[in-house]
Amino acid sequence: MKRPKTEKTAVQQRIDEASKPGLRAASRLLVLASLMWPVQAAAAAVLVDRWANGEVDGAFVAVAFFILAGFARAALDHRAGGILFRTADAVIAVERHTLLSREARRATQIVSSAELAALVSQKLPMLVPYLTRFKPAMARVRIVPFLLLLIVFWFSWIAGLILLVAGPLIPVFMALIGIAAREASNRQMVEIGDMNRLLMDRLSALADIRLLDATSRAEDDFATRAEGLRARTMAVLRVAFLSSTVLELFSAIGVAMVAVYVGFSLLGEIPFGAWDSGLTLAEGVFLLLIAPEFFQPLRDMAAAWHDRAGALSVLDEMSRLESTTGRQIPGEGDKAAVLTGAAVVNTRKVQVMRGDQAVDLPDLTLHPGEAVALTGKSGAGKTSCLMALAGLIPVENGEINVAGVALSDETADAWRTRVAFIPQLVHLPDVTLRGFIDPDETGVDPTKALNAAQASHVVAALPDGLETRLGETGAGVSGGEARRLLLARAIYRGSEVIFADEPTADLDADTTAKLVEMLRGLANRGAIVLVATHDPDVIGQMDRSISVEVMA
Repeated sequence: MKRPKTEKTAVQQRIDEASKPGLRAASRLLVLASLMWPVQAAAAAVLVDRWANGEVDGAFVAVAFFILAGFARAALDHRAGGILFRTADAVIAVERHTLLSREARRATQIVSSAELAALVSQKLPMLVPYLTRFKPAMARVRIVPFLLLLIVFWFSWIAGLILLVAGPLIPVFMALIGIAAREASNRQMVEIGDMNRLLMDRLSALADIRLLDATSRAEDDFATRAEGLRARTMAVLRVAFLSSTVLELFSAIGVAMVAVYVGFSLLGEIPFGAWDSGLTLAEGVFLLLIAPEFFQPLRDMAAAWHDRAGALSVLDEMSRLESTTGRQIPGEGDKAAVLTGAAVVNTRKVQVMRGDQAVDLPDLTLHPGEAVALTGKSGAGKTSCLMALAGLIPVENGEINVAGVALSDETADAWRTRVAFIPQLVHLPDVTLRGFIDPDETGVDPTKALNAAQASHVVAALPDGLETRLGETGAGVSGGEARRLLLARAIYRGSEVIFADEPTADLDADTTAKLVEMLRGLANRGAIVLVATHDPDVIGQMDRSISVEVMA
């Protein structure tokens, strides 16, 4: 069921609450700044009236009031602007941290990395003009025009009626235009996400594109997407220009009608409209100066209207992502108290979810010093079993016990400090190899660990050796070499439990034999080694094997 347009999402409510103190303080300052203009207008009107009558007495006082009020207005605006930008930066920083923390803890990916990157780096900053322009403009619209209208009515009921009729037309038409602006912004947000996803896909496959001589086709894809993004952006800008045109039309009509009335009143052609005999020159000049300021908050609101449309599109996307149900990685991702029990693992009637499919894991017990093969057909659930035992995916049913305690949100962080998980596809952080193998910067030479993992020649072939940055995709090393580097890290850290998913895939027979010998050596030194594999030679060299069966 589609939610009503007036209903605020949880994300919007959270942002409104977080920004409320800063917006409230800044709005008060902006309202005070706006009320400085009537003081300046009164000073200017008195000055013109004195000069017209050939009087110079009090001119200096009027000029002083005008200048002082101008300085006060500028100072209030500056102070309010600082508060608004600090508030916006703080709110966006919190939302970005919340978003990344939540998505990083998802056991299964909900959105692509490209879409998430676009939301964090390009779309979230679109909330800045929403918080610094639209929200303050709305606060001023609720107060300033009404106060100025009361002032105008004090001098002339006709001028007050003109502004009273012309003013509300602007918000009405802005609301109508806002519907089109919201739709255009939604389409632009989708196009930005598609463009980022295409860029990430092509960058990750850049080597293959060159090998297949498909560079021209990739460039054509980018050109098509860029043209689509250009069209969507121009559609948003057209709506923005339309809103500005509507604003200028009605504000110009209102100011012109006030000017016509004031002019004919001062000429004596319109003897009514004021509360006494007629307008004086000072009153007429004052009304002429106040009329444009009456529309200024409405101008600001209209100018920021497309900022609102863009922000609401971003908030909708954030709400959809936040409301998407997804299983979280157990634990909090923080440092936890060490589990002191022996690294014994046992499971009983454990069931995990792989997408919408339930996977039943075998009942097993693993003791320190064992090297065990995890076997089964492709798709049976070997990887899911390893991830569940490592505390990387939640358990739907049953129980996993590790080091004498149940594996849960309270113990998962501590358990993972004792575990090394080697996946089939390795993602390396953007640090040097030395920093990757030795994240705690202990300074111990990693050569011994690299030799044990059969990875020393991999490092030797890199341009900068241990100081090489491979990047997330591991450019410069193969998948098998990346897994050996991860094994070297596990050996270096002295991990008590090794869960390896097809560690010998893509390796030749000689390297496979050496790697299996190294894994056996880890088990002989007291580690638990559980290897998911199809290789009968690897299975034969393990102490025993556990089979994961495909459930009917």
